[in-house]
Amino acid sequence: MSANVLYDAPGPKAIVRNRVYAVIGTLVLVGLIGVSIMRLADKGHLAPEMWDIFNYAGIRQNILDGLIATLKAFGIAAVGSLVLGVLLALGKLSEHRPVKWAATAFVEVFRSVPLLITIYAVWVGFLTDYSMWALALGLSVYNGCVQAEILRAGVHSVPRGQGEAAYSLGMRKHQVMASVLMPQAVRAMLPTIISQLVVTLKDTSLGFIILYPELLQTARLIAGNTQVNGQYPYVSTIVVVGAVYIVLCLALSGLATWIEKRGRRTAKSVEPEAAVLTAA
Repeated sequence: MSANVLYDAPGPKAIVRNRVYAVIGTLVLVGLIGVSIMRLADKGHLAPEMWDIFNYAGIRQNILDGLIATLKAFGIAAVGSLVLGVLLALGKLSEHRPVKWAATAFVEVFRSVPLLITIYAVWVGFLTDYSMWALALGLSVYNGCVQAEILRAGVHSVPRGQGEAAYSLGMRKHQVMASVLMPQAVRAMLPTIISQLVVTLKDTSLGFIILYPELLQTARLIAGNTQVNGQYPYVSTIVVVGAVYIVLCLALSGLATWIEKRGRRTAKSVEPEAAVLTAA
């Protein structure tokens, strides 16, 4: 057995046992899904009429409007959270104690307060007539605090010699942070940053609490105001809107993967050039 294996390889009996458990677990999961589908079918939620409502141009337009409203709030919140995250991370890494304490207090407070409360407080206290900006600002504040911790961890993950080499060249601290530490921190923590942006995208659904017509609020209005066969099409509406959220999150994750691969190719192309310059 190789010395670098951190666990004991399963023997023949363990392999058989694991396969049996996997088969049993799969059968149980399939059974639960089947029971759920049967219950929904018995109540008429899966009838074709429940899905025909999406053939109406008005309902499709409502869903499109909700999608656009969601993307608007997400775009503002994404930019706001990243900018705020950088500022708070720099504040927490600052050598000036008042700045560091203020940034730390801000992060700890707004990370502890539930996001729903933050959004509602911003809406009621400041932006009652501007629900989109209230949602975007609440998302920016909370996710900015999370992004700040991600970036701070990324800066600490950069080898110490990188900063020391930059200081030895006569660079000032803000130059070292902007040119050496922060770019490497962003590259190292990019998957985590994008994952938090996916969370930000999904959290736009909290806009229903302030009556912002985002995708989930639109779905609630469609399902609550449309009656088919004496029932409200909540199931079909949830399935359709859920599929839209899945597509959006997959698209954002795909974009993150593309950016990460592009960054790796750029880094590989720079390394040989740097080696040539060093040799010269």
